[in-house]
Amino acid sequence: MSEGIRFLLSEQIIELLSFDPQLTVLEWLRTEARRRGTKEGCAEGDCGACTVVVGELHDGSVRYRAFNACILLLATLDGRQLITVEDLARRGLHPVQQALVDQHGSQCGFCTPGFVMSLFAMYHDKDRGERPGRAEIDEGLAGNLCRCTGYAPIVEAAREVLVQPAADHFTNRRDLIIRALEDIQPVTAAHVQFEGRHFFSPRSYSELSRLLVEYPAAVMVAGATDVGLWITKQQKRMEVLIYTCNVMELQEVTLDPEQDRLEIGAAVSYTDAMDALSGYFPDFRPLLSRLGAVQVRNAGTIGGNIANGSPIGDMPPPLIALRARLLVRSAAGRRELGLENFFIAYGKQDLRPGEFIEKVLLPLPGERQLFRVYKLSKRFDQDISSVCAAFALVLDGGEVASIRICYGGMAGVPARARGAENALLGQSWSRENIERAKSAMADDFEPLTDWRASSEYRMLAAQNLLQRFFLETTGSETVQLAAKAQAR
Repeated sequence: MSEGIRFLLSEQIIELLSFDPQLTVLEWLRTEARRRGTKEGCAEGDCGACTVVVGELHDGSVRYRAFNACILLLATLDGRQLITVEDLARRGLHPVQQALVDQHGSQCGFCTPGFVMSLFAMYHDKDRGERPGRAEIDEGLAGNLCRCTGYAPIVEAAREVLVQPAADHFTNRRDLIIRALEDIQPVTAAHVQFEGRHFFSPRSYSELSRLLVEYPAAVMVAGATDVGLWITKQQKRMEVLIYTCNVMELQEVTLDPEQDRLEIGAAVSYTDAMDALSGYFPDFRPLLSRLGAVQVRNAGTIGGNIANGSPIGDMPPPLIALRARLLVRSAAGRRELGLENFFIAYGKQDLRPGEFIEKVLLPLPGERQLFRVYKLSKRFDQDISSVCAAFALVLDGGEVASIRICYGGMAGVPARARGAENALLGQSWSRENIERAKSAMADDFEPLTDWRASSEYRMLAAQNLLQRFFLETTGSETVQLAAKAQAR
């Protein structure tokens, strides 16, 4: 096990041996590195003023992604490259900075460094040969808030610069950066200790399992999109943190043709899971595009969203509707369980001492399966669900052969509407039976009232989302699927 971490600050190797395991990148930049272009706005990953870009080796090159420095733990930079707004201007402004100047994209200026870094990440995202659409720009900048409401010139700057292929200091020196990153890649688990507290970054299942046995009270952390708020908002002090995202097997997305399922490692980020999930289930893309913002999706993980156990997490409802299962692992071995059985009660999950989530096992869709997922929230972007609803339906000759209905935000855990399911199973897919199922749903849940929504709103919304699903599946798509079923 190696002590301390090494990372590149632009191209300078930084080696840190002992520091607070809970130290965020933002705090280190502003207090230690004296780089104050990176701002603190919300300290919870919402406003984007603290956006930085992290580079890491990927498929023989360097992949650059935007992150919220306010909830990014410094210790997780081991073996990576950190780029801040101070690194961009070399012999003149960077193209994204120049575009913002040309389009008058800075008002008071507080949020501007964050916008610059988000545009920088988009600039390096891929080679561009055509002008990006407004939707693409909006999605890329949704994690950056401008309190002066001057979005129009910022969007115009994005339109101007993102049509260009990336050509800057970082592309010109890519080979040198790759070699520098290769030289600092950790080969063993990293360890940071400070005043009796520890941060561990294992690199294999065996190391992770051993650490969980040695430190049974440790807090496992991946993207820190939730744990980061424990630090910045709750001022929580954790004695041992175990970082899971350097266990390579936990970052794999694979197709198991024998089991006819997709296997998603628990440390796979939302960004990395999006193409695989939406390739088989197109409704995942609009859901994931509203889960936080780009910075959050680059950090947050599928397994972390599940292990967190929140009743308003957006991933469990669609995964439960699709019959997903979990593979959990410990030093004692593995076990498999249905995802819906993982959630026992509010704040309590079926994760035994020493266990961690290894994979999500997601069956591939059958030809006749209809799937939808809907999210209701006060804001369209960057907001937590009031209600999240997922439906998976199989019709046979116009009758319901199989249906699974799962909601988030309706109970202490993500839960199926079993009464509504039973009211529909074996019945015709009709408006009359949908009304019966809506009535039965009143016995499935006793929703809470909080500042996001009242109990009455949640129940009415849940019932209406079932009706929406019915309306969306009584058109040509359903007719075509029924015809295929009858032909077989």
